[in-house]
Amino acid sequence: MEDGRSQAERGVIRVGTRKSQLALIQTNSVVKMLTNKFPDVHFEIVAMSTTGDKILDTALSKIGEKSLFTKELENALEKNEVDLVVHSLKDLPTTLPLGFTIGAVCERESPYDAVVFHPKNAEKKLEALPKNSAIGTSSLRRAAQLKKLYPQLEFKDIRGNLNTRLKKLDEHHDFSAIILAAAGLQRMGWQKRIDQVLSPEQCLYAVGQGALAVEVRAKDQDILNMVCALQHPQTVLRCIAERAFMKRLEGGCSVPVAVCTSIQDSQLYLTGAVYSLDGSDCLKETMQRNIVFPNEDVDGPNDDSQHVGITALGVPYRALASAEQLGTELADLLLSQGAKEILTVARQLNDAR
Repeated sequence: MEDGRSQAERGVIRVGTRKSQLALIQTNSVVKMLTNKFPDVHFEIVAMSTTGDKILDTALSKIGEKSLFTKELENALEKNEVDLVVHSLKDLPTTLPLGFTIGAVCERESPYDAVVFHPKNAEKKLEALPKNSAIGTSSLRRAAQLKKLYPQLEFKDIRGNLNTRLKKLDEHHDFSAIILAAAGLQRMGWQKRIDQVLSPEQCLYAVGQGALAVEVRAKDQDILNMVCALQHPQTVLRCIAERAFMKRLEGGCSVPVAVCTSIQDSQLYLTGAVYSLDGSDCLKETMQRNIVFPNEDVDGPNDDSQHVGITALGVPYRALASAEQLGTELADLLLSQGAKEILTVARQLNDAR
């Protein structure tokens, strides 16, 4: 910088994001929250395309890149071209590149999956569609669960941002319906397009789905202190458990791994499952852990440590550690029952498709 000061010191914070309409809506919502808390700071949005945005003719699970929607943004963060980056948390790997951390996880919107039907099938449900109806989804997780539940339907890959996928659905007759994250449709203001919300009994959701994450440089304490004002403790604890579960399983978009979390009283509940590609093999279990420790101070000697890539300033350390341990223990339970074999076969079959 010309005067030797950082952007933050000069009152300008540059916020990195993907270029899609949904990403920009999400980033603007985070910038609005930050502006409300820090009215003297000026935030500039820097939008860019990522690998995942550019490769639209291949299923996500086939590309084999763990940072499809994050690498270019993290490169900008590393070069100090931006000061923080807003992501959909489900796009972030459970292990971040050295030097980065998730400084805030915002309050989660609906984590559930939603069905949007072709206009000709308006007001129907999946179970009422004719045999061999084509359902579009880019997710192995969704397809594996729904193939088991609705064996009469066919599940086919569909790529592109929300606008593109809805256009493919509405203007052609290739799909009878598509499955999307409810949170994305809600953020776009398209709640009326949601025809059916899938319950956890029908379809467990993706790790981190519905939550926004703010990624920063791990040693940039000023920015960390700023973004932690957006931290939503319950969402943080749920997502740490989910990410720890996936990390221990070495899961990703190339294998069907699914979760559901809730907090009731002082207990964090985590349901986790792994599936074969066709859903015929499934291991699913639920565990819980205490996350309330009345005598614990929020600030402690370990309050700056990372938990599966998240630095949760302001959230009690023992609660964070308990959530991470819950995810790891549930994964270990499934591994003891044969989860590794199911996921290995799923990965091999996906690679061979």
